[in-house]
Amino acid sequence: MSFYDLTIKDIQGEQIDMRALSGRKVMLVNVASACGYTPQYKQLQEMHASFPEIDIIGMPCNDFGKQEPGTSEEIQSFCSMQYGVQFRLTEKLNIIADPHPLIQWLTQKQLNGELDVEVKWNFSKFLVDESGKLVAHFPSAVEPFDDQILKCLNINI
Repeated sequence: MSFYDLTIKDIQGEQIDMRALSGRKVMLVNVASACGYTPQYKQLQEMHASFPEIDIIGMPCNDFGKQEPGTSEEIQSFCSMQYGVQFRLTEKLNIIADPHPLIQWLTQKQLNGELDVEVKWNFSKFLVDESGKLVAHFPSAVEPFDDQILKCLNINI
């Protein structure tokens, strides 16, 4: 299975076809509104605004500390009002129990061909290159503008 074979609904319930991201770098982040890492939304939005060649996709998840209990409308309102988020958000998804197929692909080497990853908390970051290859995973504490991420995205600041 390829990254481009996957789909997920956005926060409004519209289908996101990963094929539309072919040829683009993608950062996927499991996000939550009431987490100590929630201020990373600001950096994610800055990256989205500064580097339009990178698609950022926030994936709301309530699996870690129950830190994303809101409805789709509440999540979208919070992200917009508090952080001016304009990048794409998906429907709320599961990572631990009954993980969404996109999460399965991101975390299982047998599916992605590159890495086995255990997501341990909110704001884990996955980087997919222009060919749909999973190239890296970074844990929550690694901020979006960290040198490691910038190097993987081939960004010079």
